[in-house]
Amino acid sequence: MKKRVYYWGGPVSLACFCQFCSVQSTILQQQFNRVGRVEHGSVALPGVIRSGSIGAESLSMGTMPSAQQQVIMGQMHRGHMPPLSSAQQALMGTINTSMQAVQQAQADLGEVDNLPPLGQDMASKVWIQNKVDESKHEIHSQVDAITAGTASVVNLTAGDPTDTDYTAVGCAITTISSNLTEMSKGVKLLAALIEDDTSGSNDLMGAARNLAGAVSDLLKAVEPASGEPRQTVLSAAGSIGQASGDLLLQIGENESDERFQEVLMILAKAVANAAAMIVLKAKNVAQVADDTVLQNRVIAAATQCALSTSQLVACAKVVSPTISSPVCQEQLIEAGKLVDRSVEGCVQACLSATVDVEMLKQVSSAASVVGQALGDLLEHVCRYASHGEPIGRYDQATDTIMTVTESIFSSMGDAGEMVRQARVLAQATSDLVNAMRSDAEVEVDVDNSKKLLAAAKLLADATARMVEAAKGAAAYPENEDQQQRLREAAEGLRVATNAAAQNAMKKKLINRLENAAKQAAAAATQTIAASQNAAASNKNTAAHQQLVQSCKAIADHIPQLVQGVRGSQAQPEDLTTQLALIITSQNFLQPGSKMVTSAKSSVPTVMDQAAAMQLGQCAKNLATSLAELRTVAQKAHEACGPMEIQSALTAVQTLKTELQDAKMAAIDMQLKPLPGESMEKCAQDLGSTSKSVGSSMAQLLTCAAQGNEHYTGLAARETAQALKTLAQAARGVAASTTNPQAAASMLDSACDVMEGSAMLIHEAKQALVSPGDSESQQRLAQVAKAVSHSLNNCVNCLPGQKDVDMALRSIGEASKKLLGETLPPSTRSFQEAQSELNQTAADLNQSAGDVVHASRGSSTQLADASGKFSEDFDEFLDAGIEMAGHTQVKDEQIQVIGNLKNISMASSKLLLAAKSLSVDPGAANAKNLLAAAARAVTESINQLITLATQQAPGQKECDNALRELEAVKGMLANPNEPVSNLSYFHCIESVMENSKVLGESMAGISQNCKTGDVPASHTHDAIAEAAQLMREAVDDIMVTLNEAASEGGMVGAMVDSIAEAMGRLDEGTSPEPEGSFVDYQTTMVKYSKAIAVTAQEMMTKSVTCPEELGGLASRVTTDYSQLALQGRLAAHTAEPQEIGFQIKAGVQELGHGCIFLVQKAGALQITPSDSYTKRELIECARTVTEKVSMVLSALQAGNKGTQACITAASAVSGIIAELDTTIMFASAGTLNAENDESFADHRENILKTAKALVEDTKMLVSGAASGQDKLAQAAQSSAKTITQLTDVVKLGAASVGSDDPETQVVLINAVKDVAKALAELIGATKCAAGKAADDPSMYQLKSAAKVMVTNVTSLLKTVKAVEDEATRGTRALEATIECIKQELTVFQSKDVPEKSTTPEEFIRMTKGITTATAKAVAAGNSARQEDVISTANLSRKAIFDMLTTCKVLINTPY
Repeated sequence: MKKRVYYWGGPVSLACFCQFCSVQSTILQQQFNRVGRVEHGSVALPGVIRSGSIGAESLSMGTMPSAQQQVIMGQMHRGHMPPLSSAQQALMGTINTSMQAVQQAQADLGEVDNLPPLGQDMASKVWIQNKVDESKHEIHSQVDAITAGTASVVNLTAGDPTDTDYTAVGCAITTISSNLTEMSKGVKLLAALIEDDTSGSNDLMGAARNLAGAVSDLLKAVEPASGEPRQTVLSAAGSIGQASGDLLLQIGENESDERFQEVLMILAKAVANAAAMIVLKAKNVAQVADDTVLQNRVIAAATQCALSTSQLVACAKVVSPTISSPVCQEQLIEAGKLVDRSVEGCVQACLSATVDVEMLKQVSSAASVVGQALGDLLEHVCRYASHGEPIGRYDQATDTIMTVTESIFSSMGDAGEMVRQARVLAQATSDLVNAMRSDAEVEVDVDNSKKLLAAAKLLADATARMVEAAKGAAAYPENEDQQQRLREAAEGLRVATNAAAQNAMKKKLINRLENAAKQAAAAATQTIAASQNAAASNKNTAAHQQLVQSCKAIADHIPQLVQGVRGSQAQPEDLTTQLALIITSQNFLQPGSKMVTSAKSSVPTVMDQAAAMQLGQCAKNLATSLAELRTVAQKAHEACGPMEIQSALTAVQTLKTELQDAKMAAIDMQLKPLPGESMEKCAQDLGSTSKSVGSSMAQLLTCAAQGNEHYTGLAARETAQALKTLAQAARGVAASTTNPQAAASMLDSACDVMEGSAMLIHEAKQALVSPGDSESQQRLAQVAKAVSHSLNNCVNCLPGQKDVDMALRSIGEASKKLLGETLPPSTRSFQEAQSELNQTAADLNQSAGDVVHASRGSSTQLADASGKFSEDFDEFLDAGIEMAGHTQVKDEQIQVIGNLKNISMASSKLLLAAKSLSVDPGAANAKNLLAAAARAVTESINQLITLATQQAPGQKECDNALRELEAVKGMLANPNEPVSNLSYFHCIESVMENSKVLGESMAGISQNCKTGDVPASHTHDAIAEAAQLMREAVDDIMVTLNEAASEGGMVGAMVDSIAEAMGRLDEGTSPEPEGSFVDYQTTMVKYSKAIAVTAQEMMTKSVTCPEELGGLASRVTTDYSQLALQGRLAAHTAEPQEIGFQIKAGVQELGHGCIFLVQKAGALQITPSDSYTKRELIECARTVTEKVSMVLSALQAGNKGTQACITAASAVSGIIAELDTTIMFASAGTLNAENDESFADHRENILKTAKALVEDTKMLVSGAASGQDKLAQAAQSSAKTITQLTDVVKLGAASVGSDDPETQVVLINAVKDVAKALAELIGATKCAAGKAADDPSMYQLKSAAKVMVTNVTSLLKTVKAVEDEATRGTRALEATIECIKQELTVFQSKDVPEKSTTPEEFIRMTKGITTATAKAVAAGNSARQEDVISTANLSRKAIFDMLTTCKVLINTPY
């Protein structure tokens, strides 16, 4: 009999179905070279053929005999195999990369991690336990992913190779390898943590290596070109499942017992047996089919059915140890769906192949058996996933009760419907009562059992009442009273249901939250692994960096979530642990969502398709997990009620206990830093967290005072979280120090913080009971003050902080030398004193830089740098006092002492800024403040040095020349860098000209030095030698330039422009002026000063940045052109005519000076190192400044009064700026009186000077309508008086004392308001001068005068309120309100500001309004004068900043 053999494209497991002859069975090796439909033909076709069974076998009805299989070891013949497709080649690349990762993991698993020695205190034990829990969680989630990926590989490689999704296979392999890499790290850490148990550590590492080996075998087996039989893939997959179970068993995370796995495999085999039966029935159908096509279709369907069944069994073996994971359940369910679809396909093929009713009935029956077996398998999995409990018994019954009661309420008036709904309601409550009684019977805790029974009885009684009411409504359907009784009974039943099921529902929610948290943490771990795997092929750097940041953020939250789950599971009845889980779950949501967004945005930029698919799937799973976590966390929070305050209190008390335990360990020298802790890190954490603690406590006080329980709970929670970080940082600092006393001090101060914080939270809890109780508020304030003091003590215990404080005290003590009436006599010569001052100044400046650098380094560096700085300051101060003793003029001596005081203040600010930055490097603007403080020290030193060198002839010029030479010397180091726009030959010409001058200058210097110091004859030879060397160098460069120069020339376009502007001054008749002389005078003053400022800047840039001189020269040219134009108009409108001639002459002379200045600027750009040209430029700049003064004098002569107003306005502007600086000092608590004096000593002077200013105001108003002489006199007098007033007010504010900075700020703000009003009045007077009485400017003048009087009156009230504490706050608020009104007037004016800003800056300014509003609310609640004054000051500044920025923004073009 001819044998018929059936081929199919793809691997076959139950190959005994390939031949339907009863005498012999033929089994074939899988081959991939045949693609297409099922064929039949001769057995001589290519293939590996072997004998099947031992002969003919009888068939029996029922279960088909098991497949006869044999594995033949060795290489299969592959000569007939086609080349790999592009998708297969990509898979090979993925497999190779993954194999390298597996090999690296195997190498890493050779030894455990090396951990530093850990202590035995409570915190160390908690850290170890937390790390063990975190490692177990990560390993478990990674093993879950490995088994799920393996199952996915098994499922995806089951069919025809041409139909295989190789990208999905690569994704699964990438998932396996990336998780294996991360798992190896966790295993090494866990093994190190349990290293005390040597055998357990070795077993753990061995189990991990076994898993890595099994993964390696799988990767080899699934290579497209390997030719391995299908059984090899399945065997390798099974090994992974076995190794995974062993590893989970080693870490104590094997949740599935042997019985479960045994039942799972039995049920999987039952599915296989049932599938074998349907295959057998399909064989019978194929045998009777007449149509070959239909026959082949049945055979193909039966083959697919057998194949999918074998995949199900293999998948079950792989995922059984990790079946609790949703991804593993998903793979098993997917394998079941494949079986179900293949069975359906087999049934449909049989239906089309025959009409034999009996056969089709048998096929259908066999299919039903497969469906039943599949259902049993999946039910077993679901039952295990829910821990054997009925799914949602309480949930379903409670939902039904709530829904039906709503229907009863809405059915009022329809008695029949209400009764029908009542029957459904009775059944639901009956189910709930039975469930509760059932739970009470199996409850181990007697108290819980009694509670359940009592609740069940309550619910049963309510049900009985509802049933009776339903009977009444049924009996009397038209009676509304009966319907109302039924409604009320239903409401009572609803309430009873809530009360009865509350505990059970809460327990369900917590269990559900635990599961959701575990799955979210696992999904996040998988997403991190996928992100790291995709990093190499991510071509978008920005997207990659964002993904990395998201990974870091969520990685910090995963341990907290794991700890929350472990704590809740360990203490299921503890409300504190439940709340901790809820809080960590809610905190996990935001970084988790960012991680999802970053991962999704990175997927398109990942070039590796497998890695991109893995990342996308992980992001999708994480998003799903987060959605579940968000829902459950919200429900759990609502169910558990407000527990934040008590939980926070318990947490803080626990922290105190841990710190006390750490102190005992420190005393025994057993306190060890935890891994990752260092002195610098912990110190920075403590400094930054101390501010967070203070902020959260302030919020706690505010919320408690308002009686808001919800927000008080949130503030208490934030406070506890910040205190936890603070306690960890304090312990880390103590563990990292080698000084036992310092460690004990740190821990003691931290314990004080915890004790005070616990008391504060307790008082806040009590304050909620009686929100308006003044005694409670007072206790809160006292406790908060004590906690703040403890926080400061804790920060001051940090290494380096005490040293900075000592340096500050040393500077303060040394600075007392400056307060004496007389200076000690000088003991050195002037030259020696000057040399000493220069040296100590350089040392102090260097030390200041060292302090700045050390503030960003270690605490030891800051301690050393601050100590060195204080020593250098002492030496510098002594040298400065010595130098002051050489000063003969009293005023100059006072200036030197004043500069020394400024240096003292700047030095103290520098140390304070360094201290602040070292404590909290991330604080806003801290680095900028430190840099500004360092610059202030340098500038103060430079001012003193300049003042001192001015006293010796020639010293200043020589030092300036040396500094200039030092500045330009750097240009010669890089000759390839251009420094000007001049051509090569222009440069050569300029160098030649100036080299000659340089030689002559050197000769002059040499001669003059020998004559300006004759006694210093010992220096003459050195000077002569230096001059000779300089002349020789000049001669050499001249020779070189003479050889190189052949031609050159320069064209001065700017010189021509200035000359043209000068020429236009004398052109014919001037155009008809559109404005008055005052208008042109104001504009000319503006441009004249601009030219003077630019000239001064050119002097500076000639030393520092000569390449910028061209731009400055262009600015001079432009400003002069405008000045000349305005000067022509001003000369035409000036009276008398002689003034016009003076103006023209002055502008002409200034033009000549500008031409020379521009020429020298061009020459200096050609030869930036030419000191002679620099000197000429400086002289030209000075000449320009002098010519500007002549122009201004001519303008002033033309309108003396107006010019006096301009000068006075400028002086007042300087006073306002100075007052702003004084306010900053007062706010910082550094405004102190020099002598022991009280405010009463200055009060009368303030009042007297203020009244004098009022008289000056009257003179200003009248002077606007009088002559220029009277106006000038009034302007000068007002400027002098406001200067005196600000001085006496500042002295009065200083006498108040730095312990009351807010009152100081109120006083200074009051005089600042007067100064601002005076500036506005002077401006209005200038505009109104000479105008008619009905001119609009006169009305503005009168309005400005009223504001001036109002502000002076406000100042007088403020002065009187300083010594009356009861009215200070009210006065401050009144002054602020008046100030805001005036600022609104300025805001609504049409003046266009010169500055520019951005919308972001305006948004930032509006935040001050929010802060001021919150402070105002708090001040209203506390009713303390200090709070009210502080609120007034803050509100004033916030409104001013916002209005100013808003007006600038409105006028900023975009």
